[in-house]
Amino acid sequence: MHIAITGAGAAAVGLLDALAAGEAEGAEVTVFEPGANLWRGRAYGPDLDSVLVNAPPAIMSIRGSDSGHYAAWLGPERAADHLDELLGQPLVPRALYGEYLAGTAETALARLRARGWRTRVVSSRVIAASRTGGGSRVALRTADGREHLSDQVVLCVGVGTPPDHYGLGGAPGYVGDPYPLADTLAGVPGEAAVAVIGSGLTAVDVVVSLAARGHAGRIALVSRSGLLPAVWQRPLGHQRRHLTIEGVEALRRERGTVTLDDLAGLLRAELEEAGEDYAAFTGELPPAQSEPPAERLRRQLAAVGDPAIARRVLQEAAHVVGPFAWRLLPGPDRERLRRHARLATAVASPMVPVNAAVLLRLFESGQLSVLAGVSKIEAADGGFRVRGDGGDLRVDVAVNAVNASPQAVPGAAEPLVTTLIEEGLAALHPSGGLVPADPSLHVLGDLAGGGSFITSSIPGLAAQAARLAGVLNG
Repeated sequence: MHIAITGAGAAAVGLLDALAAGEAEGAEVTVFEPGANLWRGRAYGPDLDSVLVNAPPAIMSIRGSDSGHYAAWLGPERAADHLDELLGQPLVPRALYGEYLAGTAETALARLRARGWRTRVVSSRVIAASRTGGGSRVALRTADGREHLSDQVVLCVGVGTPPDHYGLGGAPGYVGDPYPLADTLAGVPGEAAVAVIGSGLTAVDVVVSLAARGHAGRIALVSRSGLLPAVWQRPLGHQRRHLTIEGVEALRRERGTVTLDDLAGLLRAELEEAGEDYAAFTGELPPAQSEPPAERLRRQLAAVGDPAIARRVLQEAAHVVGPFAWRLLPGPDRERLRRHARLATAVASPMVPVNAAVLLRLFESGQLSVLAGVSKIEAADGGFRVRGDGGDLRVDVAVNAVNASPQAVPGAAEPLVTTLIEEGLAALHPSGGLVPADPSLHVLGDLAGGGSFITSSIPGLAAQAARLAGVLNG
């Protein structure tokens, strides 16, 4: 059997590691990746040290069966060097996490070779796919004009291209994709007024990195919602007993379906067992959308060590249980969640406390502000004019920190996706993403059709990779 993996980021690493844990022998795997940051993807390539991993080690293991795998690789010495005193956990630059991914991939390839597998990496992009004459194999064509035959094809193409919602592409002073920040921010004058378009984790990265470079100009986070991510709390080691994949699967077997109210019931049981008030916790969530950003940061930084488990349980379950539960929910429940997508994302994908502290300092000094209700951004007079609820804002530089929707097709993968659809190997899902129409095709990561609106986390990728490896190893 020959397995072709298109793309060599975190999803591919998780799959290789899971394949290496199996018992299949004598197969072949080829990884196609034209980029320079092999195994690191867009997120974990070389960059500024201020661009940190946005989560504690316990939920950054790319090995789904071992939550301590990354922490073990990090080791006590490096962990001590990067200890974040607010979180009580090591938070490393993303480039260092990229080294973990690369080391894991190389170790997995070596283990596969030891079992008789043939492995290779092709430094070219797959641009087309078609069925072979007999129909039992898939022919992949790479940008260098070569053809490669495979029995199983796994798409690990990563996240979509950042959308240019305001049509600013090509305007002087506009940064369409902020990563790597080491390159893009080097061209931003130190006194320039900067609008960071968006208010999620990427926007936080931009602001923190500007501050780390000693930027002296005004910085504004401009977005439709103006809602910042929540702040991580210190891990307590709490083990979920109800809001788990097993708990959701038990409901599905018992009732044939799983509703949003069922999931709420599992969360309620989790909190009541810990002596916490479900209604009080859920009642606190909606008001966060109107709370002044600096006040919310100050309140959540003060609660980093709070012993209540509620927010921790919801955040962890959103990434570990969420992708599994989402596909079982009826359509109206999915739409109900989508209506609150921004709040759900802000809660489920928090920022690390050290970054929250930087933002709070910038708010208190008056250098940082938030403009919500943004309806228009246009190039004007050598800079940009931003229109929002608080009036117009004039800036010199605009940095696009808007993330693509999870099911968006990355620009570089569009030719391949087009041919997969034309050949009948896949179809577009009505709500976005790609659905395999042939047992030889698999989609791993955000491009998987019908997925949640929350971008895949490392635990989510690791869990998907483990399930797929079980199919391929079988």
